[in-house]
Amino acid sequence: MQLLIYSLVYPIILGISKLPWRLFYAFSTCCYVLIYYIIRYRRKTVTENLILVFPEKSKKEIKTIRKAFYKHMCDMFLEMTKSLSISREELIKRYKVVNLEEFHEYEKKNKSIITLMGHYGSFEWSNAVDLVSINPCVGIYKQIKNKYFDNLAHRIRGRFNSRLIASHKVARQIIKDKQENTVCAYGMISDQSPKINNAKYWTDFLGVKVPIFMGGEFLAQRLDVIVLYLHVEKVKRGHYEVKFIPITENSKEEEKYYVIKTYLQLLEKQIREKPQYYLWTHKRWKHKDTPKPEGAIVD
Repeated sequence: MQLLIYSLVYPIILGISKLPWRLFYAFSTCCYVLIYYIIRYRRKTVTENLILVFPEKSKKEIKTIRKAFYKHMCDMFLEMTKSLSISREELIKRYKVVNLEEFHEYEKKNKSIITLMGHYGSFEWSNAVDLVSINPCVGIYKQIKNKYFDNLAHRIRGRFNSRLIASHKVARQIIKDKQENTVCAYGMISDQSPKINNAKYWTDFLGVKVPIFMGGEFLAQRLDVIVLYLHVEKVKRGHYEVKFIPITENSKEEEKYYVIKTYLQLLEKQIREKPQYYLWTHKRWKHKDTPKPEGAIVD
């Protein structure tokens, strides 16, 4: 069944990826109308999340943000399919690193880098950084249950020979790289909601007390890597500017939770300024009313 579904869907994905940009975004607009007005995909979740985070906003303001978010979401996920056919030069132009020389200076320090990212802007094109970096950039991704689509996602994200690590193997692999003196830059999305049994640290995120995914902090302090934040700005449709913002160059010397709290502050600032570019469909606040596990730290 998995192969059948893949065989039916893949030709459509490939065809979409080869559309000229103008037709590509016209198709995205059609998808927005279908998903927002007819299918109403997770509209209840999005609305509840926005009201929770922005209680001061009126119904009209919430609706405006919600509609803008769905338009962006359709663009972003379709842009992932565009990665099947986009050229190296086009990708670099559309996902532009504005402080590349500064990033190179970090790379020259002979220490690995962990770049913490959020579900903000375009995280699907972040592999473009590997096209302009000195050291190899490694993407962390979550495996898809359908093995054929998982292989496709791997192909898309690793199309320009970028290295990928499945999220459940990341700690083991980064530690192995450290032992082999392999210097890399690892991109890690860190605003997920952890499994409640693993929720050891709770703090405010956008004004709501939630459990925090601690993988980035744990690896940073254990391996003493440089930690950066990937600041992504959507300039216009299909064009992004990214900037690497330093969190710390000496992870081991920082107080506990400094890395993750600084990361959350940087991400929260972006979300409050332009909330339409955050991924409101995921249930980031689903554990807000869940009893804390024994021994959990609440900040």
